[in-house]
Amino acid sequence: MREPGQRLERAVAAFARQEFGAPVATIIGLTELMIEDARRIGDNLLASDLGRIHSAGLLLQDQVSELVDLATQGSLDAIGDTEAVKAKLRHDLRTPLNAIKGYSELIIEGARESGDQDLIADTGKLLDAAEQLLGQIDKLVGLTDAGAESADVPPLIAMPSRSVIDQVMRSIQPITPNARRDQSISSRILVVDDMEANRELLSRRLSRDGHLVTMANDGHSALELLGKTEFDLVLLDLMMPDINGFDVLRRLKEDPAMRHIPVIMISALDEIDSIVRCIEAGAEDYIAKPFDPVLLAARIDATLERKRLRDREHAFTLELQAEKSKSDALLLNILPAGIVERMRQGEVGIADRFPDATILFSDLVGFTSLASKLSPGQIIEILNNLFSSFDALAKQLRLEKIKTIGDAYMVAGGLPEEQPDHAVAVADMALGMIDAVHQIGLEFGENLQARIGIHSGEVVAGIIGQHRFIYDVWGDTVNTASRLETSGLPDRIQISQETYQRIRDKFHCELRGPVEVRGKGAMLTYFLGARRD
Repeated sequence: MREPGQRLERAVAAFARQEFGAPVATIIGLTELMIEDARRIGDNLLASDLGRIHSAGLLLQDQVSELVDLATQGSLDAIGDTEAVKAKLRHDLRTPLNAIKGYSELIIEGARESGDQDLIADTGKLLDAAEQLLGQIDKLVGLTDAGAESADVPPLIAMPSRSVIDQVMRSIQPITPNARRDQSISSRILVVDDMEANRELLSRRLSRDGHLVTMANDGHSALELLGKTEFDLVLLDLMMPDINGFDVLRRLKEDPAMRHIPVIMISALDEIDSIVRCIEAGAEDYIAKPFDPVLLAARIDATLERKRLRDREHAFTLELQAEKSKSDALLLNILPAGIVERMRQGEVGIADRFPDATILFSDLVGFTSLASKLSPGQIIEILNNLFSSFDALAKQLRLEKIKTIGDAYMVAGGLPEEQPDHAVAVADMALGMIDAVHQIGLEFGENLQARIGIHSGEVVAGIIGQHRFIYDVWGDTVNTASRLETSGLPDRIQISQETYQRIRDKFHCELRGPVEVRGKGAMLTYFLGARRD
């Protein structure tokens, strides 16, 4: 572990590189963007001038880095003729700086003639960065434009920022192995490396931290293990002979069953393009060999912690989805699917007029007296079985159950979605309901009978209520269907003239004759029979 003084000196050097590197980075980065813009509009002359500024920036970057190293290590004063060295450094740095300033001024002149204010502004930023860097260089080498009487200018290390750096470094305490181990949570880790020594070293370090380690010596073995075992993390070497680490990573991330497993690439190949490609392919991190064991452990712990957070988030999402599915299923048991979707989209006050629909009412004959001699449990069981059969019929025939009231059951055809053969479907359901009443009556040892009334015509349907929603239907068609049921006969299906006209080609129907219907007077009605062959 480094001594505190060494850490501070390294931090000061890093701070100096940051301070001196900022204007250089501005020059390089901004010119790259400006070159792209110039090429896009086809201005080859501008792109050429910007290219020269970019090249000067790269040269400047190397020279500034060398100068910062000399200054922060106190090497400038150790050289024989210090003033001569400083003058040479300043001269060498001014050469690319002058190129940057010169070409920038030419570009600004051309931009003023063409009125390109954006180009003037961007090039002005290049000039500002060059001037900023020049001032920093003069301070660093102890020179000013006023003369050489700057021998007393304090070196970079004595800048006021040193105390700030010292304070920051004191607050960032090194993580001791024991403290880090206490914070670590045991996980299952797969180490993939074709070199046995590397596998053993990583395995020993990870096992010492309490992790359960599995090793693979090539890409094929790694993929096979990943297909059989659930791992929390994969440490993957990039350079392997059979399947390289990048291909293993790509296959892993293409597999929906394994793509959630985080991968840290470990390789001696540290060029930036390889790192970027691995991160783009889905790697969580990239660590260059040889690696610092404390840094490796910290990155592993950070990666595992991110995975645990993602796992918790995924579990929470699944829980929310399960609860949403339950609520959706409950809502769909109450309201039609199309109405639920409209409500989700924010529609309120849902009400629709349907010019042609068919309404069915059914009621059990004498069920009130039957219920008086049965227990509550028996009553509920009979009605539950009966209405469950009715519900199944409605779903099969694409009809909409509207509601039940006691032992009465109401269903509608042709809404909320249009259904051309709604009257035929309702007639099929009515016949099925009579059969279901007889069957369930036999199962419970009771003589169950039902009356059914059907009428077709215009209706209005919509949502009512705030606390408990209900999808209901209104209109004269509804009232007529209800009264056809009450004026009907046991085990018979009484239909109106309007419904008869819609189904007569498909069903045998028996004319009942004019029937006095409350509120409607005499109506010509029919009894529905079986389907025609």
